[in-house]
Amino acid sequence: MTETAASSSKGRPAKKKAAKASIFARIALFVRQIIGELKKVVAPTRKELINYTLVVLVFVAIMMVIVSLLDIGFGTAVGWVFGGTGSTDS
Repeated sequence: MTETAASSSKGRPAKKKAAKASIFARIALFVRQIIGELKKVVAPTRKELINYTLVVLVFVAIMMVIVSLLDIGFGTAVGWVFGGTGSTDS
């Protein structure tokens, strides 16, 4: 007989319903997992940090130029469509 994937015992084991741990045990586990993940973090070198900062500043400057040009363009278009710089005083 051939084994199917469902009947094979080599696959992932079925989840067992474990007893729910206390709130303090879950918090302690959470904190241990956070500390374990923070140990994996690698801080950038000074050269990398300066490079990343320059990239962000250049990107922000480019976005400022694009948004400013769009603002001027839309403002001019709205002024042209609605009659320019007419007075609103009655």
